[in-house]
Amino acid sequence: MARILILGAGISGHTVARYLGKWLKDSPHRITVVSPNPNWNWIPSNIWVGVGEMTEKQVTFALKPIYKKLGVEFRLARALSIHPDGDAEHASPYVTIEYTEAGRQGEHEMVEYDYLVNATGPKLNFGATPGLGPDGGHTLSVCTPAHALEANQHLQETIAAMKAGAAKTFVIGTGHGMCTCQGAAFEYIYNIDHSLRKAGVRDKARLVWISNEYELGDFGMGGVHIKRGGYITSGKVFAESMMVERGIEWITRAHVSKIEPGLIHYELLDGTTGELAFDFAMLIPPFAGVPLQAFDKSNADITTQLFAPNGFMKVDADYGVKPYEDWAPSDWPRTYQTPDYPNIFAVGIAFAPPHLISKPMKSINGTPINPTPPRTGMPSAAIGKAVATSIRDMLAGASAPTQTASLAEIGAACVASTGSDIFKGTAATMTVFPVVPDYDTYPDYGRDMNLTFGEIGLAGHWMKYILHHVFIYQAKLRPGWSILPD
Repeated sequence: MARILILGAGISGHTVARYLGKWLKDSPHRITVVSPNPNWNWIPSNIWVGVGEMTEKQVTFALKPIYKKLGVEFRLARALSIHPDGDAEHASPYVTIEYTEAGRQGEHEMVEYDYLVNATGPKLNFGATPGLGPDGGHTLSVCTPAHALEANQHLQETIAAMKAGAAKTFVIGTGHGMCTCQGAAFEYIYNIDHSLRKAGVRDKARLVWISNEYELGDFGMGGVHIKRGGYITSGKVFAESMMVERGIEWITRAHVSKIEPGLIHYELLDGTTGELAFDFAMLIPPFAGVPLQAFDKSNADITTQLFAPNGFMKVDADYGVKPYEDWAPSDWPRTYQTPDYPNIFAVGIAFAPPHLISKPMKSINGTPINPTPPRTGMPSAAIGKAVATSIRDMLAGASAPTQTASLAEIGAACVASTGSDIFKGTAATMTVFPVVPDYDTYPDYGRDMNLTFGEIGLAGHWMKYILHHVFIYQAKLRPGWSILPD
């Protein structure tokens, strides 16, 4: 019997759990999921919660009943430390967890494992920028359902003031020079625009996009060229045209350095600084790894052996320091297995990227201002399924991982809502293949232009809405879930 321990139950961790649960249900193997959150959240639809188009109940569901169907044990707890060699009292490797559920809160336990999957996702690092975030800061967020509900409350209050005649400034974007997940903010600003038009107050609003991207449409992927209407155009032109059409201003190459009530301070790549007054601001924070420590058999700290300085777990990537010009698609991990412990994997946001995808840049003051690599959504699910397959095959006798999911070999699809309405709403639909550009294989644009394209329209909104229900249906393990695309 093997014990499989999965830390985290977001998109990637839940993908690992549901596939292994299905494949190993009638076997003697035991699967345990540890997560501090009792609910699963379809994060892409938090955008709609943040403008009042969906409720928290529509984007979340309880995990424990779902895992019970598969015979998967669920523990409401957070992981504190990994002991991959065991210790003097424990021959088996284990993870120390701390319970967060009522009645056991603060209680510690050592959970032994034969295979460990780190799917802890990101720490929302609001503290990286003074004044950033809804908890003790001066900006809003849509990163969690609770954050999105708070954002919508402020939005409705702001719209009410505008209906009474007040003019308001909205600032949406990234709250630090090294943020990722520009897509969430990108989608949210268009939903704000749509909501203001729907309320009849768009003429009283100034909308400003602020981002650490070198150009609009970078998205942490080094920019992208897309096929649209039979022509190839840059993501920059695609994104700029959308903003111009809606009267949205933009500031790029920006590091938000401090936020005071109603005032954003920022530094640009050229070293100049600026201030931007706001009435409503939603800024995505940078991500860091969830705090985890690691110890060897003698209880010596080996955290730096397993984790990169940003807290993400090292896997089968090339972490050697080399010039940007020498970066290669082969640098990126394929199996997500840790180098020193073949029974440990890291999936989704929890793995450490070997380097940026976009070109690294610093201001003349030495401030890094460049998007970090995206690894959410479709890539997270693909990585999770690949690791689940490898573990299943290794349990059956395979000596090494059997499945790969390198970001340099897989694509991603993104459907970004630009207004939620069954008849008037639209969405920007984009596919990219591969995520990490490969100029050796695709010398012109780094990507396969037959699989990299973009459009905007009502059909995209219908697709976004349908996918919301399809993915929640799948995550709830409804009949036929495993034949649906991840």
